Amino acid sequence: MTHDIHIIGGGLAGSEAAWQLAQRGFKVRLSEMRGSGETTPAHQTDGLAELVCSNSFRSDDDEKNAVGLLHHEMRRLDSLIMRAGEAARVPAGSAMAVDRDVFSAGVQRALEEHPNVTVVREKVDALPSCGPTIVATGPLTAASLAASIVKATGEDRLAFFDAIAPIVHRESIDMSKAWIQSRWNKTTSASNEGGDYINCPMNKEQYETFVQGLLDAEKGDFKEWETDTPYFEGCMPIEVMAERGLETLRYGPMKGVGLDNPHDRTEEHPQGRWPYAVVQLRQDNKLGTLWNMVGFQTKMKYGAQMELFRTIPGLENAEFARLGGLHRNTFINSPLVLDRQLRLKNGPHIRFAGQVTGCEGYVESSAVGLLAGLMAATELAGRKWQAPPASTAMGALLSHITGDAEAETFQPMNVNFGLFPPLAGKVHKKARKEAYTNRAKADFGEWMKSAELQPA
Repeated sequence: MTHDIHIIGGGLAGSEAAWQLAQRGFKVRLSEMRGSGETTPAHQTDGLAELVCSNSFRSDDDEKNAVGLLHHEMRRLDSLIMRAGEAARVPAGSAMAVDRDVFSAGVQRALEEHPNVTVVREKVDALPSCGPTIVATGPLTAASLAASIVKATGEDRLAFFDAIAPIVHRESIDMSKAWIQSRWNKTTSASNEGGDYINCPMNKEQYETFVQGLLDAEKGDFKEWETDTPYFEGCMPIEVMAERGLETLRYGPMKGVGLDNPHDRTEEHPQGRWPYAVVQLRQDNKLGTLWNMVGFQTKMKYGAQMELFRTIPGLENAEFARLGGLHRNTFINSPLVLDRQLRLKNGPHIRFAGQVTGCEGYVESSAVGLLAGLMAATELAGRKWQAPPASTAMGALLSHITGDAEAETFQPMNVNFGLFPPLAGKVHKKARKEAYTNRAKADFGEWMKSAELQPA
């Protein structure tokens, strides 16, 4: 055997796990089926760690935000995903968004150039019968391997739909109707001049007509095996949100508060009035030539998308680099079939990592891949694994996946403070988030020392 461990899947989790193991001196075989003549319904390239949905890693605020805290913890452990993300960063206010092509290329280059990593373009049809293995095939696991997983776990797969938002060419947006601004004018050093989002305003009549258009639009057909599959609440198609009531979108992705329309100035509102509703676009690449429609993931047919989205003020002549889409995600019932070290209970030479474990989100998937890599490295070194405290973002996420969640109702979950143990004593509501992060950072630092993990 020319490698110490086999990782199946070159997405975010698999790439991160490979990096962590390689950095600790272990030989890694990283198998990725894209590039071998195989692909998935959602991927467009064969690049490692391709981002198939949004280009955002969400909030980078590590003082009052759970996912920002997860960023912080991953950076302290020399995360490849965080390192490549920083190099590919584009303006997005307090969020961390990246140029998806630059990001993927950075991850792939780092792994292909690493002396301890061998990237092999191959399809793996079944779980290996022996040898240390990490399965990080993501939510779009190939049917043959998925069948092998079902056979090994003794439990059928769970599934949910994940939708993709459209991407628009910047030069096709009419800036005589739209404008650039961050909500409440919150910007960072990486911001564009004036803000991070292009805002397309709607009045009441335009908004109500648009919502009706969503309800009436032709939707994509479902295959027989896709029926009765639930959506993930954090990535709800916009037309499904519209079905929940006329005002749902206006209090969700289309809220206009905190945005001053400079095209609608009056004596009473010299900075511009807040629009009744707004469609926001966020920069998608470093050049600023592509912008994605925030919160506009959809399952409408392509023709219906182009017709309806071009009724949005400022997008009348929009040219789309990518239209929205929908794919089915699958994941295992981790609390039931995995142990506390992400190992298959009836096949402990196999670990699972990433979205296939039932975590949700780019950052969460990467973090679980990082943990799987650390666990495997500790085991290969003949040492005892010490899990991060549940009071940390990584610890809370790991605890949820491997036992704290109810197996009967297990569903994908983003990291959030609801997964953390309660704070000691009485803490004022406004101070709770900061108290969670302060506690987590202190506990994470102590864990790194006791687990003998070197800081990045």
